[in-house]
Amino acid sequence: MTRGAVLRRVGQAVLVLWLAYTGAFVLLAALPGDAVMARFGNPDLGLTPDQLEQIRASYGVDRPLIVRYFESIGAFLSGDLGYSVQSGASVSDLLAEALPSTLTLAGLGLAGAVFLAVVIAFTASYGKGAWLRRLFRNLPPLFVSVPVFWIGIVLVQIFSFQLGLVPVIGASDAQALILPALTLTIPIAAPLAQVFLRSIDEVREQPFVSVVKARGASTSWLLWRGVAPNALLPVLTMAGLLFGELVGGAIVTEAVFGRTGIGSLTAQAVANRDTPVLLAVVVIATVVYVTINLIVDLLYPVLDPRLRQARGRTRAAGTGSAAQPASDTHEPSGAPR
Repeated sequence: MTRGAVLRRVGQAVLVLWLAYTGAFVLLAALPGDAVMARFGNPDLGLTPDQLEQIRASYGVDRPLIVRYFESIGAFLSGDLGYSVQSGASVSDLLAEALPSTLTLAGLGLAGAVFLAVVIAFTASYGKGAWLRRLFRNLPPLFVSVPVFWIGIVLVQIFSFQLGLVPVIGASDAQALILPALTLTIPIAAPLAQVFLRSIDEVREQPFVSVVKARGASTSWLLWRGVAPNALLPVLTMAGLLFGELVGGAIVTEAVFGRTGIGSLTAQAVANRDTPVLLAVVVIATVVYVTINLIVDLLYPVLDPRLRQARGRTRAAGTGSAAQPASDTHEPSGAPR
């Protein structure tokens, strides 16, 4: 990928971050009242109007909206995420404590989802027996229709209460990750498997598959060296998009399993109208989402040699090269000669 293309992708990522921050700031500011009054306006606290105004001034909610917007952008760029209205703790400290747990859970959930999607897609396409292929083709729609919270409850009921394989109380850190990761894996694997199945079906209809078969390639060679690499890019794109859903799924999953993370922090912030925490969570989730998708975009030319060849031909044509142009017809990388 050229330097200009990289800079263009980075610029698009920065634009998405700015739009997400602005949208979250405006929506939170449009809520009736403010978080400070919701927290400290209770008459039982015995605070005088002057004290309430001082608290509002300390959080900056007494200033005009446009001033608060630019001040908050400057603070975020300098690493100052503000303070929680509910607890008074630094939002940076709250996120630093909650983020590793959620990222670990999301990473395991995504890795498990990719593995499960590959197993489903390959079995549905190349499994022995028509009944087995039909069964696995029907799994993704089933997984999509199942609510996340229901999956978590069922997994706890089966593996903890009935089988006793994963303890609910006194579990180690590794044991405490098993059921939450499985809860995220199942619904995320469904769309990945659907995209991979569709992509495999399309690749199998390409002329090069018939050519490779005629040259004596085995089914396993054709699958791993011919079909799978050419069907991978749509799956990689979908995986990057679905990573953003893991944050939303983590809110429900962490609530079901009583885990401390971004999900539980967000749920508490919503319940308490803790706008500084909510704004920081939106920004962090957007940063992770944009970063993952930026990495996916930059990996495209690395994973697909055809993209590198196409860009090479474009640069050669742009420089007016008199060299003989490469043929547009090609075989996928790894095809037997």
